[in-house]
Amino acid sequence: MARRLRFTGTDSKNGGCPALHEDVATGDVIVQGPPVTDPDELAQLQHLGGGDAAVVVPRELLVNHAPKEMQRVPKLISPEEFGRLFATFEHSAWHLETRRGYASDLEDPAYAEFLATGTAPADLDSGWCTNISRQTAAGKRVGRVRVVDSPPTEGQRFLLSYARVNAATGEDARCLCREDAERAHLGDEDFWIFDSRFVAVLRFDDTDTWHDVEIITEPAEVLRYCQVRDTAVHASVPYDEFVAQLDTHS
Repeated sequence: MARRLRFTGTDSKNGGCPALHEDVATGDVIVQGPPVTDPDELAQLQHLGGGDAAVVVPRELLVNHAPKEMQRVPKLISPEEFGRLFATFEHSAWHLETRRGYASDLEDPAYAEFLATGTAPADLDSGWCTNISRQTAAGKRVGRVRVVDSPPTEGQRFLLSYARVNAATGEDARCLCREDAERAHLGDEDFWIFDSRFVAVLRFDDTDTWHDVEIITEPAEVLRYCQVRDTAVHASVPYDEFVAQLDTHS
């Protein structure tokens, strides 16, 4: 079975070699760079097996982007602590939504109304909307990119309808199809980035129920998530343009 690799970083200014990837399952680091081919240089390498290859990488690539811990110990926070992050972030909060559905939406009265009418209600007086409106009015940036299947799941159709509410609070609400997300190597983690300083990765079980949040502060890891964010924003389109494209092809 092929490894499932996750890009961790490059110091190349044009996005090329050398670069590092990580095996998602094992944590092994895959080093990508120009090969060492000079026989005199290869002769100096110890323990180089017949099937091995040597590559050249700058020291700063390893310093900047290689894992700093042998094994990352997750730092988990409670739902209450996670909720407070939306009141205390300083300048930006951004979300990549990758799920095909969220169990919490099924319990929302707005979801039942959506099933009955085809349109999610717009309650701009809710606690969430009031807070986000206050944050964006203060000049802070809030945004999200929703990954949507083709055709959208029922849960995704609900969120597409609700996107106008996100936008009404000042959020930059954007979408892209899952095929484009896979081509852009966005991965399948569902996460928030706060102030480009730390990441909150949302963990779900097989029933799409959210069960905990892991906080990541290691600079190299935060940088990787920020790169995913920038790629997602570049590959996506505003939600209303996305919905219009869906309506055209339906």
